Amino acid sequence: MKSKKAPSFGILTIASAYIGTVVGAGFASGQEVLQFFTVFGLAGIWGVAVSTFLFFIIGYAVLMLGRYLSAESHVPVVRFTNGRILGTAIDFIITIFLFGGLSAMIAGAGAIASEQFSVPSVFGTLVMAIITLLTVVTGKKGVVSAISLVVPFLIVSVLFIAVTSLLTNPILEREIRTAEQLKGATPNWLMSAFNYASYNIVISIGVLAPIGSETKDKKKLFFGALLGALGLGIGIIAIYLCILTNIIQVQTLEVPMIEIASKISSIVKILFALVMFAEVYTTAVGNLYAFSQRVSLKLPKTAVIGGVAFFAFLAAQLGFSNMVKYLYPAVGYGGMLFFLGIIYVFIAKRDFMK
Repeated sequence: MKSKKAPSFGILTIASAYIGTVVGAGFASGQEVLQFFTVFGLAGIWGVAVSTFLFFIIGYAVLMLGRYLSAESHVPVVRFTNGRILGTAIDFIITIFLFGGLSAMIAGAGAIASEQFSVPSVFGTLVMAIITLLTVVTGKKGVVSAISLVVPFLIVSVLFIAVTSLLTNPILEREIRTAEQLKGATPNWLMSAFNYASYNIVISIGVLAPIGSETKDKKKLFFGALLGALGLGIGIIAIYLCILTNIIQVQTLEVPMIEIASKISSIVKILFALVMFAEVYTTAVGNLYAFSQRVSLKLPKTAVIGGVAFFAFLAAQLGFSNMVKYLYPAVGYGGMLFFLGIIYVFIAKRDFMK
């Protein structure tokens, strides 16, 4: 069942595509990290470590399953790991979330345009919908290349802001106590680690599986997953430290990282806003590609991509926060079922690792 195509993607490309598909408005803004890790104080570091480990193990498994099944979408993977009935249910959850996530990213672009650049939000949503559409119609290689290109800018920017914040405002006991008094997305750091990794990996299956299907070299998949997971872990811990050291000032903000960047300089704030916009773009591209691969069937793919982008643009007018509020928790729990399926195939169906 393995693809007979020559390897198409290198280690850095695989890693960057993984990172770029996962990160988006919630990640780059700092809101996800605040809700899932910073609220647990120093214990949040353990949560980051567990999530990073899960990103590696499950991400590598998805890549290998994509290779084994010659998967062009997430469907063969979830049905192989969870069976036809449960796999179909998870497929439904993922498909709905891909569209919802795409709409949320387009809405996020509108929010960034409005709040950071003082232009109408509809302009930001329209620009994001158009450039996402134009990228996805170029096909798999164009999608992976576009996603990979943006990732280094995110890593460098969050590391710069983190180091600068720590040098000028080191973490004190009062910051830790303040963080621990906040209410997070889940009851404890361990549940946060699993839930965070869960819904983020779920949205990446539709990109990782097709990458695996075109990469025969298992070492590239292994080290691509490892490097991608480490990149995500480094990015998360950098944002975690940024927010923890500024928790008193940013605990109630929707976009804490922008506020932290603004403390360094107005130029850094603008540059980071542009990076955020770019990260929204990478997630939007990944979601549109994965969704269109799932629903295209025998219809003209370009027409499907265009139609999906148009309806996502309309849905985005509902607003970013409203869309994320109801989508992410359900997908996180659906993703945990997928995790159980991965564990099952590791034990009972080891052939895909050969």
